Amino acid sequence: MTTLFSDKNIVPVTELEQSAFCQTEGNLRTKTLEEEFNSGVRWQKIPTRYLKLTPEEIDEGIKFARAEIGSKALILGHHYQRDDVFKYSDVSGDSYKLSKIASENNDAKWIIFCGVHFMAETADILTSADQNIILPNLAAGCSMADMAKFVDVRNSWSQIENVLGGKSSIIPITYMNSSADIKSLCGENGGIVCTSSNALKAYEWAFEKSEKILFLPDQHLGRNTAKAFGIKDSEIVVWDPYRKNGGLSSVEIINSKVILWKGHCSVHTRFSVQQINHVRKNNPNTKIIVHPECTNEVVEAADINGSTELILDTVIKSPAGSSWAIGTEINMVNRLAKDNPDKDIFCLDSVVCPCATMYRIHPAYLLWVLEGIMAGVAINRIKVDDHKKYNANIALERMLALGGYRA
Repeated sequence: MTTLFSDKNIVPVTELEQSAFCQTEGNLRTKTLEEEFNSGVRWQKIPTRYLKLTPEEIDEGIKFARAEIGSKALILGHHYQRDDVFKYSDVSGDSYKLSKIASENNDAKWIIFCGVHFMAETADILTSADQNIILPNLAAGCSMADMAKFVDVRNSWSQIENVLGGKSSIIPITYMNSSADIKSLCGENGGIVCTSSNALKAYEWAFEKSEKILFLPDQHLGRNTAKAFGIKDSEIVVWDPYRKNGGLSSVEIINSKVILWKGHCSVHTRFSVQQINHVRKNNPNTKIIVHPECTNEVVEAADINGSTELILDTVIKSPAGSSWAIGTEINMVNRLAKDNPDKDIFCLDSVVCPCATMYRIHPAYLLWVLEGIMAGVAINRIKVDDHKKYNANIALERMLALGGYRA
C-alpha cells in the first residue's frame, strides 16, 4: 500500500482520499467512469472502451452477461455499495455474512465481491480452491485495514511481548476489517477474529485465556467493547505503531488490560456529539442509532449503537411514523429511507460522504469482470496463499464457535 509521510506518522492514501466524493446536495448519481476518474483518487486501469459507456449501455451489458453466465457466477453486494451496483447483487449483506454465503454456495465458480479488498480475501479463505473470488476494482481497499500493515503489527507484537517478558499473557483480537495477513498473525498467536456484533463475546473468550488483549485495527470499536465489558479507562491504552513501544511506558503496558491499535474508520469518525445535539434540539422525537466504529463520545451520546445488521433490523422493524438519525455509511442510510417511506430516516451527518474505497466499485468495473468471465478469464482474482489462509482460518473458526457473528 502506497503511503505518504506526515509530521508524526504515516497516513494511508486511502485515508487521505476519503473526502473525494463528499458533497452537500446528497445526490450520489453515478457518472460515466471517465467523469469519475476526475475525482482525484486512484482508480485501477481499465480498457478504454469502458470509460465512456452510458449507464444504459452498462446495464444492457451486465444483464446480457448475467444471462450468459447463469448460476456459475454469484454477485455479492455489501450494504455500503452504491445503488447502481447494489441493484445487481444476487445476495446483499455485511462483509462476514456475504463471505459465509459464498462459502456455502458450491455451485458458483465465479464469486464477484462488490465490496473492498479484505472482504474478498475473507471470502477466498472460506471458499474452496476451485472457486474464483473476484474484486471488480483492486483500488477498492479500506483505510482502516491499511492502518494496520503486517510488518508494523508483527514488530509491535514483538515489542509488546518483550515488555511483558513472560510476566503476563496477551491475546490478539482482530476486527473483520483487516487484511488476511493480520488474521493469519492472530491465528498463529492464539488469537481470534471478531465482528462488531460479537466483539463482546470475543473479549469474554480472550479474557478466559489471558490477562490482556491487543485489539486491532479499530481503536473505537475496541474501546467501546472494552467499556461495555467493564474495563476501566485507566486500563485501556492506545498503541501508536510509529512510536517506540507504541508511545507507551513499560508500566502503562504492564498495567493495561486492553491495548488498542491506533486505527479508525474514515466514515464513522465523521460523526460527532455536536451532530447529535443538533438533531436532539431540532428533532426531539428522533432516535439516534450509530455504529460502534464511532468514537466513544458519540456512542455514549446515541440512543442505540450496534452492527450494520442491528441498525437495519432496528430501523426496519420500528413503527410507522418513527424518526431515525443514523450514524453509518450514506448509501445504506439512503436505501433504508427509500425502502421505508413511512418513517423519517436521515443521516446524522448533513454532508454526504460515501465510503471512498467502496464507492470505487463502479458499474463499468462490474461489467468488465463479467465480460472477462464470459471469455474464461478471472480478472482481479483475489488469492490468499495457503500458509496465511490456514492460520487466518484458525482465527475465523474460533470466531465461528462463539456464534452471533453478524458484522
